[in-house]
Amino acid sequence: MRIGLLLYPDCMPAGLFAFADLLHAANRRSGRQLFEAIYVAQHAGPVPCAHGMSLQAGAALNPRELDALLIPGFWAESAEQAEAALSGNAALIKALSSIGKRVQLWSYCTGVGLLAASGRLNGQAATVTWWLADAMRERFGRVRWQSESSCVFALGVATASGVNGYLPIAQGVIERHLSEQAFRDISQLMVLPRPAVPHSAFQSASLMQQPVGLLRRLHALIEQTPAEQLTVQMLADQLAMSERTLARKVSTQTGEPVASYARRIKLYQLSERLAMTSSPLSTLSAELGFSSPANLRRMFKALTGLTPAQYRQQYGRQ
Repeated sequence: MRIGLLLYPDCMPAGLFAFADLLHAANRRSGRQLFEAIYVAQHAGPVPCAHGMSLQAGAALNPRELDALLIPGFWAESAEQAEAALSGNAALIKALSSIGKRVQLWSYCTGVGLLAASGRLNGQAATVTWWLADAMRERFGRVRWQSESSCVFALGVATASGVNGYLPIAQGVIERHLSEQAFRDISQLMVLPRPAVPHSAFQSASLMQQPVGLLRRLHALIEQTPAEQLTVQMLADQLAMSERTLARKVSTQTGEPVASYARRIKLYQLSERLAMTSSPLSTLSAELGFSSPANLRRMFKALTGLTPAQYRQQYGRQ
């Protein structure tokens, strides 16, 4: 797989270096060259990156020679600076919009804004850096933004939040093309553990913290399904097993019934949006598919001991 690591003016390239190292480790782990990483830009040659650093692009961006392209973030400290960066990269955005769907496009941190501006995220789910959530929702309304998710793989695209967003993208790529065990081996040597979830009700509630196998598939299914449509029967049917088998496996691995596990995951989605956005509860309730804000408020307080407003005040990042 030939992967372009995109350099552009004022980009933050540190994640590209780490991503390339993880691919190299995967090649070493497999004993063969599964991945080839190439630094590319609109034009070959030196590229002025963030903080006065200049890096060399070995090749011009040529989609015919790539299977995937990784787009890093750019330095910005406000929504206004992010808007200026998007405007200043109009030529790059136009180039991205012309890339055919044969080439997978991956991006993380603020770089997801470039991908959104290209139109490739329209109609798709995508992550958004928490402090840009409101601005991105307003500007790119056709994207299904998911501020509570750390990484989303959609049709031909992948997005991840934060400056370390290259990591879950690398994980997905390595697990898909090599194995889950291989990534575990690599991460034990090269990757620091993720920070803990602040509220005790949501310990081990993120998708990244789920063990491989059933719980990861179940977790992803719950996240993608509106709350009012979640039933044990629907989940069992989607996972091609009986309700009894699903209940037994979930109870064994989590110590709680399927319905309680599903409720906790949906409320974790709410907690992340409360912390990362200023959207009103009525909007979040509709986005997550709950029957009403009042019902959502009742369930959230029963689990956390806090109302959504109290949770936002205590854990909000804005």
